[in-house]
Amino acid sequence: MPTPFVSKRAPVYADVPDEKWNDWRWQLSHRLNAVEEIEKVLPLTESERKALNTSGLFRVDITPYFISLIDPDDPDDPIRKQVIPLAEEMQSFTAMMEDSLAEDRHSPVPGLVHRYPDRVLMLVTTQCASYCRYCTRSRIVGDPGQTFNRQEFEMQIEYLKRTPQVRDVLLSGGDPLVLAPKVLEELLSRLREIPHIEIIRIGSRVPVFMPMRITQELCDTLAKYHPFWLNIHVNHSNEISLELEQACDRLTRAGIPLGNQSVLLAGVNDNVHIQRKLVQDLVRIRVRPYYLYQCDLVEGAGHFRTPVAKGIEIMEGLRGHTSGYAVPQYIVDAPGGGGKIPVAPNYLLSMSDHKVILRNYEGYVTMYEEPTDYLPGDAAKFKGEKRPEPGQSGIHGLLDGEQMFIKPEGFDEIHDRNGIQHRLKDEKKWQPLGIGAGAPSHEAPKDMPPQPPAGEGDAPQSNDEE
Repeated sequence: MPTPFVSKRAPVYADVPDEKWNDWRWQLSHRLNAVEEIEKVLPLTESERKALNTSGLFRVDITPYFISLIDPDDPDDPIRKQVIPLAEEMQSFTAMMEDSLAEDRHSPVPGLVHRYPDRVLMLVTTQCASYCRYCTRSRIVGDPGQTFNRQEFEMQIEYLKRTPQVRDVLLSGGDPLVLAPKVLEELLSRLREIPHIEIIRIGSRVPVFMPMRITQELCDTLAKYHPFWLNIHVNHSNEISLELEQACDRLTRAGIPLGNQSVLLAGVNDNVHIQRKLVQDLVRIRVRPYYLYQCDLVEGAGHFRTPVAKGIEIMEGLRGHTSGYAVPQYIVDAPGGGGKIPVAPNYLLSMSDHKVILRNYEGYVTMYEEPTDYLPGDAAKFKGEKRPEPGQSGIHGLLDGEQMFIKPEGFDEIHDRNGIQHRLKDEKKWQPLGIGAGAPSHEAPKDMPPQPPAGEGDAPQSNDEE
């Protein structure tokens, strides 16, 4: 029988009545942020005290529930490091950026990020129950002056109405579950009125910071807007309490699938054994590990960063060593706005014609024999399944025959060498037949001479390769 998850309450809160302690509004209104408040719960280090007394630092707020999970006698407690600032936050590092994922560059209207073809990120608030010290949106999160107003919300909704390729909306912020219940339900109902929006998701750390918010009433509200998904954010097994287990149970019984997004953090969870216990504990409470993120290049997070090699090492220790559904994808969210890039150990060792060489987690190497008579399905039968992805088909577009090249910005200008437009420069020369703009017609261009049958008139191949 697995060891049951426990409930904790710091001694300073021993006299708080249960009806208050279990009220999420009480938890919000009694968050700790000042030195004298936090020191009533745990002794602070010199680095922590210095950071807390620094003006202009990213906002600090910790719910009484969440600070109670910290071991007051351990200055390296993994929960402590996530919510109590250190002086290292003030240190800059190479490649640090205010908006490292370039979210605001991909924002057609305020608060809405349209980075991927068929889905959007909708920022509905800048407030959270507590604030993670590595927050990728610290440029706006925690600042009441940055909160999105009614007019901006209407602009988001109107954009979604006129963008039919969007089928999936992820609500984030800040944390949508700190919104007033009436505001949250209005958001969900307005989204559900848009016919082409199939999926609504919420990304939230409220179940972890303040599981009291996950009432049966809230679960019933969310269930009204199915299909509805929710991702939580747990970085260490110490965050999985009895209260979180019960909150997740209420959500799953309401038919809401749960996933978890973790961030790889130095000194918190940068160890394969810690990660393996985390994913196994998550599965116990019916939460599927979804992503393990490499820490972003955001201001204040330099001391949390690990090499990507550490993430690869951890994935090596998960795949094959625990259940497949307990293994998250390791993700580097590309700096500059390239989106999520999955990174994994190399299991494909080599390939030849009809043979693939693979290795497993143990180092066992095998050959997979591919079929020699495979015929792909008739693409014409699936025309109705293809969704529009204007300008974003990427590598798949090359495989699908939409185009033959993806060129870096300025590629043609660089190789033009500031030359002149002359008689040899004809764009038709670089149009591949049957691909992209050349796809509609399968006939040879009118100015192309008839080709001799195979084997006739073969000319010697040129050796003038560049």
